Amino acid sequence: MTVEELQNKYGIIGRSRELKDICETILQISTTDISVLIYGESGVGKELFARAIHGTSRRGDRTLISVNCGAIPEGILESELFGHKKGSFTGAIESRKGYFELADNGTLFLDEIAEMPLTTQVKLLRAIESKEFLRIGSESFTKVDVRYVAATNKDLQREVESKKFREDLYFRLKAVTLSIPPLRKRKEDIELLVNHFLKKFSEENKTVLYEFSPRAIELLYDYSWPGNIRELKNVVESAIALSKSIIIDELAVEALLSKESISSINESKSVPVLVRKSPEEVDRELIYRALIELKKDILELKGLVINQDRSNYPVLVQSDESFALDEVERKNIISALEKSKGNKTMAAKLLKISLRTLYRKIKEYELS
Repeated sequence: MTVEELQNKYGIIGRSRELKDICETILQISTTDISVLIYGESGVGKELFARAIHGTSRRGDRTLISVNCGAIPEGILESELFGHKKGSFTGAIESRKGYFELADNGTLFLDEIAEMPLTTQVKLLRAIESKEFLRIGSESFTKVDVRYVAATNKDLQREVESKKFREDLYFRLKAVTLSIPPLRKRKEDIELLVNHFLKKFSEENKTVLYEFSPRAIELLYDYSWPGNIRELKNVVESAIALSKSIIIDELAVEALLSKESISSINESKSVPVLVRKSPEEVDRELIYRALIELKKDILELKGLVINQDRSNYPVLVQSDESFALDEVERKNIISALEKSKGNKTMAAKLLKISLRTLYRKIKEYELS
């Protein structure tokens, strides 16, 4: 299986280098039962990667049991994990299997592992290491063969240092660590994700395919996305539900974004106020804006190649008529990225072009 096939099969949307590196790691460990610890902020899709880890493993045809450790009250967590015998406590009217038993020969995904109480962590570690556990009220051990994947949005090393998480369990779970980047650090994936959510909404609800205007897309690029992909999906779906036109403009998008994050955008950039227009006027405006953006990009790139200020511009390709314009442009971008050590914002400033133009050119020249 290739990285592209993995992404298509499990719905991992994005072309950023960080994302592809994670997918390559998943494929590398697919023949093992090694434990995996997934780091990532809330909303980045940690469970999606857990499903990919399980699906590509030799246990892929078995059960994946997902447990949100932060959503289960402490008093019943042990019973949920290990099960109980009938009559072992008040309310135990029948025997019940726990998640460990249900995941036998499959994978157990322990989401929000940092929220697990210390007393339960002790029993979890023993069950992982001995491959057996005691149901509550039982006198005999139950053996299981389980592969473990855990996830958290907290720094477990700090949790260990503050005595909130057991060090031995931490090292047992982190045999392989995957760090899922937040959406603000993989902005080249935003438009791809938006188009995916638009298409999915259209198919599931049997509606026309909506579009975001260029200015709306630009606003999405500028936003910091504290809720990550989950927030982006909600914004796309809400914008469709509230839109009176198939073209969703920046005002509709701005109304759905966090006011705190939007205020910082508006301090540096004024968003024009638009009145509601007819479909014909919307189409004309969309075409006009696209032509303006195209002209702007051409002028930026022309200045980049021909009129560059060599006193503060990175040492790039020397002017030579034997070079095709696109080849000179490509080499200039590579040089700027190298000088900025991959920092795209800094590279865009060196090139004297917008960050949006840089992302599009990186995609065009397949530099990501």
